[in-house]
Amino acid sequence: MYDLEKIRKQFPMLNNKQMQGHKLVYLDNASTTFKPQFVIDAVKKYYEEETANHHRGDYDLLFNMDKRVQDTRITVSKFLNCEPNEVVFTAGDTMGLNLIALAYTFQYLKKGDEILVSEAEHASNLLPWYQASHITGAVIKFIPLDKDGVLTVDNLKKVITDKTKVVSVAQVSNVLGNVVDVKAFAKIAHEHGAVLVVDGAQSAPHMKIDFKDMDIDFLTISGHKMCAPTGIGCLIGKYELLQDMQPYYVGGGMNVTFNKETEMIPYDAPMKFEAGTQNIAGICGLKAAIEFLMELGIDNIHQHDRELCDYAISKLEKCDDIIIYNKNARNGIITFNRKGVFAQDEATLLNSKGIAVRSGQHCAKVLNDYLGTVATVRMSTYLYTSKEEIDAFLDAVINGGDILDAYFN
Repeated sequence: MYDLEKIRKQFPMLNNKQMQGHKLVYLDNASTTFKPQFVIDAVKKYYEEETANHHRGDYDLLFNMDKRVQDTRITVSKFLNCEPNEVVFTAGDTMGLNLIALAYTFQYLKKGDEILVSEAEHASNLLPWYQASHITGAVIKFIPLDKDGVLTVDNLKKVITDKTKVVSVAQVSNVLGNVVDVKAFAKIAHEHGAVLVVDGAQSAPHMKIDFKDMDIDFLTISGHKMCAPTGIGCLIGKYELLQDMQPYYVGGGMNVTFNKETEMIPYDAPMKFEAGTQNIAGICGLKAAIEFLMELGIDNIHQHDRELCDYAISKLEKCDDIIIYNKNARNGIITFNRKGVFAQDEATLLNSKGIAVRSGQHCAKVLNDYLGTVATVRMSTYLYTSKEEIDAFLDAVINGGDILDAYFN
């Protein structure tokens, strides 16, 4: 049973928080999520009772932390169905995508090779590949979106060639919420000798990912979007690919030895990609967060998001002055505008009523031309969002009044 009342009690940020004199209604979960008390406690326990580095010595505190780090790799591997030695800890999704793009660039891309992305990608999954293109002379090509903003298998087939070496897409768009058929994309990419990179920042918190069954080559996730602390994430890579790649940054903790002759022998993956002191407190919090998601059931979380979005869209569709850009996505994200109203003004009006949403370009600036607008409003739900909060959001949107009220009242 999905006991929402019990779930909500575990999040301190939901306890009578006020915004603009109203009870806070937080609908910006695609940006970051609230943290349950036991995640906060896991971080606090590290600082108060367990502080030690990782992989740096032979005393009990450090040995215990080595075990905690490995236990977290195992927890991640169970959550995503990969191997523990395929889990690289990063600072988040952006770092993971940069690591892949730059490490892969130095070894495998050359002038004239192709990198396929889409207009719907977040900056984190475009700019690293832009850099790869500039360094190597590889060519960036865009997979067309269909009329609903979906990346389809047919459109991938139209642009992929034997020169394509990388296909890199978000499994779930952070603006449109549409889901990519990752398994089908992997099959097509591999048929053309390309690797598939999946940005899982918006999918891992909300839906089941089976790394092995989907045959993904590289997957990135961000902890703070799934109830874990900020500054922690993972790159999941097929072990043989990680072993073949050279690290793009180096330092303490990632090497077996080095000498005056400038020789360096790195550890095997994943540790060769983890130079320097890791965010150990974040790793402790990530383990607690993922265990929480697994206890709730990721399919239950997905269903909860979908039901709330179905309900909200059914109401918004009746409003003649509301433009919904992704009414068929039904995946925890609704992106919209009010006709004749700038997105930031609409968000400011909602803020005046205690509703926290995102406005702007959502770090997906290439998508502007497709949407035909320079900015949108995005609301996004998560596992603790209630129907009462959706009703408050709908009331503010539908009966919100003059946007100037937000500035002068």
